[in-house]
Amino acid sequence: MIPGRRFSELQITIWLWLLIFIASPLTGRGEAQQAFSSLQDGQQHRSTDSAEAEDRPFPALLVSDIHFDPLHDPAKVQQLVSAPVSQWSSILSAPSSPNQQQAFAALQKKCNARGIDTPYTVLHSSLQAMRSWQSDARFMTVSGDLIAHSFLCRYTTLVPGSTQSDYQAFVLKTLSFVMGELRATFPGMPVYVALGNNDTACDDYRLDAGSDFLAQTGRIVAEGVPRSQRRRVSKVFARGGYYSLAMGAPMRYTRLIVVNDIFLSPKYSTCAGRPDSAAATAEMTWLQQELTQARRLSQKVWVMGHIPPGVDPYSTVAKFKDICGNGSPEMFLSSDKLADLLIEYADVIRLGIFAHSHMDEVRLLKPQGSGPQVSEHSVAIKMVPSVSPVDGNNPSFTIGRVDRSSAVLRDYEVIAASNQTGIATTWSREYDYAQTYHEAEFSPSTVKEMITEFEYDRSAKTAASEAYIRNFYVGDRSSELKPFWPLYVCALENHTAKAFDACVCSAGK
Repeated sequence: MIPGRRFSELQITIWLWLLIFIASPLTGRGEAQQAFSSLQDGQQHRSTDSAEAEDRPFPALLVSDIHFDPLHDPAKVQQLVSAPVSQWSSILSAPSSPNQQQAFAALQKKCNARGIDTPYTVLHSSLQAMRSWQSDARFMTVSGDLIAHSFLCRYTTLVPGSTQSDYQAFVLKTLSFVMGELRATFPGMPVYVALGNNDTACDDYRLDAGSDFLAQTGRIVAEGVPRSQRRRVSKVFARGGYYSLAMGAPMRYTRLIVVNDIFLSPKYSTCAGRPDSAAATAEMTWLQQELTQARRLSQKVWVMGHIPPGVDPYSTVAKFKDICGNGSPEMFLSSDKLADLLIEYADVIRLGIFAHSHMDEVRLLKPQGSGPQVSEHSVAIKMVPSVSPVDGNNPSFTIGRVDRSSAVLRDYEVIAASNQTGIATTWSREYDYAQTYHEAEFSPSTVKEMITEFEYDRSAKTAASEAYIRNFYVGDRSSELKPFWPLYVCALENHTAKAFDACVCSAGK
């Protein structure tokens, strides 16, 4: 460097570009391009980032299980089929048809559909509440299930004679509409989306790897990520509905890995209805490569999916499984491979985001054994409650507070609706994590402390246990969880069937 000479930002950028590509034989051209993309994103936000206090956590929105239902007013469906997505808002916001309630009830009965998902009124109210509560959020995560339940049966009932191609086009339009509404509510803000088991053009839990549906969905999803990474995201997504990217500022050296765990579900099949383990095997190979690369590059990692690894305590209880009488618990996924991989790379993973249960929950993925080293090799999981009120819960979303340097979730609060209709709805704070549990951050060590307190409180009488039970089901239905509290607590940190069985049976002695 010439003494006394000041280099412009453009010159510095050019030098960094050269250095990155000189190093590319060692790191790989793809990694070099990703690194420069991350640099570009950082420069784009530099002026904003430098104006903010370095030690102040920034807000992010965590949203899940929207389950938007464009079929809520059956009389409008033919209009939606014919109209471009750009006209859907005006169609859906128009007054309901005179016989909407009767037609909808008949449709639900024919398809044996449970509950009411998210009509336009709830979606619109939710988005306005997100904007009102956190207009300065820096990014949004959507951990799957954008599409309503029983979608295929209800669509084919309302559109008789439709083809598979027609149905796929309508699913893609619905996904495009929901993601477009999210982006329009927060212009320019990254919106990171994962697929849920309902988000397919075949049927629930059915999907083909490398399909045209994934290619088209990937282009829709990529519209929500920083421009420099859209091409890469859509290309990888087309293979299997998963992707990885460097998160833009204010996140620093942080990679987001989004998994598609439909392939990992015991309910999964191809669109032809056949079991196929090849897609899951390919995805787990890809995931390990991404985590290995993140570790080598000293990146911090967030992992997001829809279906959480571990035990499904609700289904285990609902099916009257006799755990201590040689009965096996119901598992969310078909194997422990995802959980084992996340634990193996716990040194780089700062947060796991999952959902699927519609409830407000936490999990801890930890290695077998005990002692202080367990927390160091564990992953804290936040399970995000649903926007959809299908289970009788009130719609909700979560506001996280993220430490920009460590990528740790410092705090979060759940914002809940006053009713399930989106009409004359007010939104208020359900609870604040830090205030309720008296923890400074959401990390493996603090989640472990919380679960340990629950384990010693089998009767659920402490303030922490009562708060968790109260907030588990957004809306006052604490009686849903309390009767099987000891069994549920065992599921919080015992992700294998063997460990869960041992916990339940020892707790019952």
